[in-house]
Amino acid sequence: MFTDEAEVWYGISQFNVLAQNVSIPGLSPLFPQVHCTQDGTICQLTIGEGEINAASSIAALVHSPKTSLELTYFLIAGIAGVNPKVATIGSVTFARYAVQVALQFEIDAREIPADFPTGYFPQGTTAPGQFPADIYGTEVFEVNEQLRQRAFAAAQKATLFDTAAAEQMRMQYAASPIFALANANGSSVVLCDTATSDTFWSGTLLGDAFENTTKVFTNQAGVYCTTQQEDNATLNALLRGALSNLVDFSRIIVMRSASDFDRPPPGVSAVDLLLGPAPGFEPAILNLHLAGVKVVKMIVDGWFETFEEGIRPKNYVGDIFGSLGGHPDFVPESIF
Repeated sequence: MFTDEAEVWYGISQFNVLAQNVSIPGLSPLFPQVHCTQDGTICQLTIGEGEINAASSIAALVHSPKTSLELTYFLIAGIAGVNPKVATIGSVTFARYAVQVALQFEIDAREIPADFPTGYFPQGTTAPGQFPADIYGTEVFEVNEQLRQRAFAAAQKATLFDTAAAEQMRMQYAASPIFALANANGSSVVLCDTATSDTFWSGTLLGDAFENTTKVFTNQAGVYCTTQQEDNATLNALLRGALSNLVDFSRIIVMRSASDFDRPPPGVSAVDLLLGPAPGFEPAILNLHLAGVKVVKMIVDGWFETFEEGIRPKNYVGDIFGSLGGHPDFVPESIF
């Protein structure tokens, strides 16, 4: 998504993605090239930050006459905020669900009814906690669970990076039992889901609101864990490509490493957390490569035996509309 996330993949021993640099019209003016190994088996695209940049860059890539992506695996790799109830800074997460949590009605929290826990509530509804009645199609994406499990297993073989500063940050959460995982033994690899919003939020009230949104939008199956600004946009552009038989939507892995907490520890304000030091940033950036390279090598090394043919999903894969076939198990039957 941005320079630090990209550069951690340069100058590594496993492969050289700067051997080829291919300009593609329509990419971000900040990142106008796709970088590839000499044989073209591994490529990297930096899409830019925010939902519009992500969708525009991926759409340009997918529909470019310079690319042939029908058998390509996509590893979405970026840093994110993290829910301290579920994981801790420095950890690497793999999502099954990506939820566009801010695609809702919103009333300023200072003007909400007394019985509303938040100013956010789904479109076409009358209060928080109801499944949206007006659906745009990008609210939820579900990716291949069998592929996610393989990526998770590969990433667990990595020795993750950590710092004393990150450990000190985690210790601030030790006083609250609900944040036990925030004060766990350093960075780890975690299976949990991701929330997308252009707004970079901070605080317990918004965190709780979007945790509830994740549960509602996924029929209680989603685990609100990481927070970022691109993934639903990226996935929607890839889904459009899949509808045109340009990509295989079952070959997508959503990986996010945790750089900061989405809410403060006891005794710290939301604004102080947001604007204060971010000791999780360095391990999050480095762990993108350390865990991610295990996933990339798993696919490349196992190409002919396993991955060329593909990993057949056993779960529903696609968007909230069922555009690629099948019925999303997270959507009530009454909706469609």
